[in-house]
Amino acid sequence: MALIFSEDQDQFRDSIQRFLTDQMPTPRVRQLMATDHAFDDQLWQQASTQLALTGIHIPEHLGGAGFGPVELGIALEEMGRALFCGPYLSSAVLSAYALLISADADQQERWLSDVASGERRCSLAVTESTGLWQDDDIHTTATTDDAGNSLLNGRKRFVIDANNADLLIVAARTSDDIALYMIDGETNGMTVTALDTMDPTRKMADIELNNVVATRLNHAPDHLLDTLLNVACIALANEMIGGCQRLLDSAVDYTQLRYQFGRSIASFQAIKHRLADLLLDVELSRSAAYQAAQTLASCGDLRTIDQEKHRRLTEHASLAKAAVCETYLQTALETIQLHGGIGFTWENDTHLWFKRAKSSEVLFGTPAEHRERMMAAIETATPSQESAA
Repeated sequence: MALIFSEDQDQFRDSIQRFLTDQMPTPRVRQLMATDHAFDDQLWQQASTQLALTGIHIPEHLGGAGFGPVELGIALEEMGRALFCGPYLSSAVLSAYALLISADADQQERWLSDVASGERRCSLAVTESTGLWQDDDIHTTATTDDAGNSLLNGRKRFVIDANNADLLIVAARTSDDIALYMIDGETNGMTVTALDTMDPTRKMADIELNNVVATRLNHAPDHLLDTLLNVACIALANEMIGGCQRLLDSAVDYTQLRYQFGRSIASFQAIKHRLADLLLDVELSRSAAYQAAQTLASCGDLRTIDQEKHRRLTEHASLAKAAVCETYLQTALETIQLHGGIGFTWENDTHLWFKRAKSSEVLFGTPAEHRERMMAAIETATPSQESAA
């Protein structure tokens, strides 16, 4: 499996990096995270129209750019590096993939083109009692009234960017299975309560549903929530790698800048060892994140994914999530330490990435849960499949 980017992909990365450097410097991040929505509509429109970031992985006939998970991973990595404030993960990634997997052709034409263009923002609500998206954890119910309308009742927790959403996709339990339902953001019976979380750059909310009228997405493939969880973990892993690299660069720059006993502290052997260890951890985790994105790209149409491809996708997605989030948090802690006393202050920017790292550690499941999930996927492989892997 090749983990080397093409020249076009490198140029694509450079264009995103320049855009985010200009439009999302750290002072702007601090301004946005102090607001209720951590969102700049003008910047969102620029990212959607100028760079077409909201439709990178969506097919061209549905209004997207027609690229794939690898290019999407590049965009997410650069957003993680810049600590991008906006509903990109929730709308352009999670909700878009939910529609690609679970909506029929008419529903995709109705909603997905608007999501791809950034005209409408969407959020995906799955989490309830635990972090992992498992069928047993879904207690929100979908029933049908006398008029044939689908009515949702229940509570969803930690819904990313729910306050910024024009549309909401909800996982609910029917009498037969688990399905996804689309809700208009202004529908009666829905209460959105903003949460005070550790990471103010990524807003979350709880949602109460009381006889909310919804439209069922008509395609329900096997392993629906499991496949969406794989996508979520791969996307988050690539985003976290960008944060890891930003922290490592910050640590290297500061140790070269700070002098003690007449010399740069970066010249001290102990500091060199700590930075070298960090570099090794980041590069190993980067390989896991990139491999997971390549695996997702190799799966093709997720609506018709076969059992073996799904198993490998689960294995690589959970490996990436478990490895990268631990590296991210450790890199943040080491960077604070290497900054000395200033690293613990509000004025220093390191704590912004530390909070993102800490919140990402438990988002979509903890490292321990994903190691168990990865091992369960490995155990289902046949001996010949293990040798091929």
